[in-house]
Amino acid sequence: MGGTDGMPAPRTARWLPAAAAVAVAAWGANQFTALATVYRARTDWSALSLAAMFSVYLLGLLPGLLLGGPAADRYGRRRTVRGALGLSAAASVVLALPDEPSVYAARLATGFAAGLVFLAGTAWLRELSGPAVPPERSARRAMYATGTGFAAGALASGVIAEWLPGPTVLPALAHALGCLLVLRATRGLPETARSHGNGSNGSGNSSGSGNGGSNNGSGPAAVHHPRFRAVRHPRFRYVVLPASPAVLGAATVAYVVLPPLVADRVPGYAPLFSGLVAALTLATGVVAQPFAARLDDADSARATLTAMATVIAGLLLGALAADLDSVGLVVAAALVLGTGYGLTLGAGLHEVERLTPRASGPTSASLYQSITSSGFLTPLLLAGTAGHASYPALLAGMAAVGLLCLAVTAAHSRRHLPDPPDPYAAARREDSSVQT
Repeated sequence: MGGTDGMPAPRTARWLPAAAAVAVAAWGANQFTALATVYRARTDWSALSLAAMFSVYLLGLLPGLLLGGPAADRYGRRRTVRGALGLSAAASVVLALPDEPSVYAARLATGFAAGLVFLAGTAWLRELSGPAVPPERSARRAMYATGTGFAAGALASGVIAEWLPGPTVLPALAHALGCLLVLRATRGLPETARSHGNGSNGSGNSSGSGNGGSNNGSGPAAVHHPRFRAVRHPRFRYVVLPASPAVLGAATVAYVVLPPLVADRVPGYAPLFSGLVAALTLATGVVAQPFAARLDDADSARATLTAMATVIAGLLLGALAADLDSVGLVVAAALVLGTGYGLTLGAGLHEVERLTPRASGPTSASLYQSITSSGFLTPLLLAGTAGHASYPALLAGMAAVGLLCLAVTAAHSRRHLPDPPDPYAAARREDSSVQT
């Protein structure tokens, strides 16, 4: 299948530009981590304002995640991803403007663009990989692209802000340039949705937004959409939901909350240190995710319990790092929290996959990602309450809340198990995975 303009890329490598699109969207999402350190040193913006700038990304991300699938089905993966990359580039240009309203607007637009790319781009990458590639391998490609982009965004911004002029301008413009380069690289890629532009999904909902090809998600059939089956299931409420805030809560504590607390211990290198901690946290999370699959047990919540315990240990280590003002302990806490982030994300996805049909897997995954995004509010909540308690106490309090959630999950670990898999499901999965 050829592209609408330009020559199609070689089939053996045409998924790579789609992976680059996912990575550059993630880069834009996480470049603020290092920039916040620069803003803190060069402006009079309060810690609460900076936390709000970080968290407003969530207000854009959620609608992007929810609309990314339907947009990819209606308008095509190619058009949706490339349009979102253009928006992400424009958002970074706005981010380079040195005033608070511009930063808020840029973060909001960046979140929306990232949500669109994470859904439509993942579907595009999977379909461009071809029917010969197992779905699990294409899913890993998307996971590594996202993790690489998140880590690269924080690290690149930290390096540029540390050693080049214009520390609030050049990092954002570097990302905008990256988006333009990926736009050029994806110009020759083909559209993979079987039909689009008429509100129908002839590809059988490969992006996870349709309902088995019945309609565009509106009307009576939408009420019975498979994605809501997971939410209604007791196991979702008692096993998945209690752990979901810990996914991004662990990550944001590691690379947003902790580095500024020891910034005085790395004078002159705060942006670089922040970027390095973020990259270390996210890279550790990517490495840890496959271990969640090894821990996964369909008859218990073993993987989720292990993941939550890891996050609690990381929070306690972070509290100790804040109390002792220790750079080394911040790095150690980032490693533990990054591991908890990866394990919790992987464990939750496995649980959700068992609660929904394979055909609605991407939709269920996007719904789960939307719920885990509540963790982006963690820095804002901590900054808003820092006037009433110290950060060591707040982090220890988060660990105590985590213990309560762990107890709830443990009590329901072997209860509300999903129905046994359909013996004919494998054949249907094989058919539904071949969509071009």
